[in-house]
Amino acid sequence: MANEKKIGFIGLGNMGFPMARNLLKKGYSVYALDINKESEQSFGELGGHVGLTTASLLKEVDLVFTSLPTPAIAENVYLGEEGIVNSATKPLVLVDLSTISPELNRKIEKEALEKNLEYLGAPVSGSVSGAVNATLSIMVGGKKETFESVLLYLQAIGSNVFHVGKDPGVGTIVKLINNMMAGIHNQAVAEALSLAKLAGVDQDIVYDIVNVSSGASTILTRNYKTYISQDEYTKGAFTTSLLLKDLKLAKHVSDSLDGELPIASQLIEYYEAEVEKGHAHEDMSSSYLMIQDKLNKQKQNV
Repeated sequence: MANEKKIGFIGLGNMGFPMARNLLKKGYSVYALDINKESEQSFGELGGHVGLTTASLLKEVDLVFTSLPTPAIAENVYLGEEGIVNSATKPLVLVDLSTISPELNRKIEKEALEKNLEYLGAPVSGSVSGAVNATLSIMVGGKKETFESVLLYLQAIGSNVFHVGKDPGVGTIVKLINNMMAGIHNQAVAEALSLAKLAGVDQDIVYDIVNVSSGASTILTRNYKTYISQDEYTKGAFTTSLLLKDLKLAKHVSDSLDGELPIASQLIEYYEAEVEKGHAHEDMSSSYLMIQDKLNKQKQNV
């Protein structure tokens, strides 16, 4: 295509790498950057352009995607002294696929606009498998015209792309609502299967029955089939520490609006006390192991 954009992609982690790879698969020129040079090398072997700095990458591209692990890192990548906003020397469209706070989305947009840059807050949902298979849901906040100008590229990495509103933070709010619900479902699955184990009921049977009953959820299927039944908590993981981060961000949004989140608030307190006891970097389904750890400890103390 004559008007095809050259794409920059900053952040080749568990989610970023497969998203960037899917853009390559569509035939786009992708210039990638990551703090992990092994990830860069792997991406280069697939045909991506690597070995760049932020400044040199920005000179090559028209559109920049970022996929970053924490709000603090995102703020530094965008607004740091050598970050995207301060290093850009021409008009660009910037799209952040990370889960950061709505306030940070708005702050980045404000500073980007002052430098003649366009910005969209576009968090994704669908886990690593969704990133690999390009089936992610993408919740985009920002100007409609900017959204439409990059829709084709968003559709290369996700199958459900929504423009939520012109506020660059509104897509993040929807993502945090989703992840708050997923976190509550996650804990429900852990407690339900722990009860089944205590009662001596076959967990496979419990799963088969609940999965066709009112307690069914995609989190039940995800957690039980991929992780708990396999006693495997590391593959393609959305970690308990990342879940805790998103629960806290959801509570922050609620508190700023004078809202109430009674169950999510208790869950935050519980995870704050438990995740650092060995499961912070395992998949969120390891909340099941947290309960088993406590039960085993109680048995030992009897």
